[in-house]
Amino acid sequence: MIRSALTVLATALSLLVIDLVVPGVNIATFPAALIAAIALGLVNSGVKPVLSLLSLPLNFLTLGGFSLIVNGLCFWLASLLVPGFTASGLVAIILGPVVLSFVNTFLSRYFSEKYPTLASDAKGAME
Repeated sequence: MIRSALTVLATALSLLVIDLVVPGVNIATFPAALIAAIALGLVNSGVKPVLSLLSLPLNFLTLGGFSLIVNGLCFWLASLLVPGFTASGLVAIILGPVVLSFVNTFLSRYFSEKYPTLASDAKGAME
């Protein structure tokens, strides 16, 4: 539970960084960023596998380059679902998920190194 909350928090903070860095991505408030983080998680766990499977031939022909388009579509779909989160323009839809993954990786590593007991407490509570 704590681990999931930290993941959502890291994604929400990453989205706020993307709002500053990537033109075309706008997030109105921090609660909108939290809801967008949850929506991104749901879209990436539900829709993205189906899109990835359907685009497998294109992904094979482009040597994995088409996965940027699939990530962009999922990012754009999440922006449609959440009020206060918009991604408009090709640059925002393609560059947004790339920056999101870099910033999210950095923040997730920071949280896991800064608070290692939270991750171990969460594992201990599950057992």
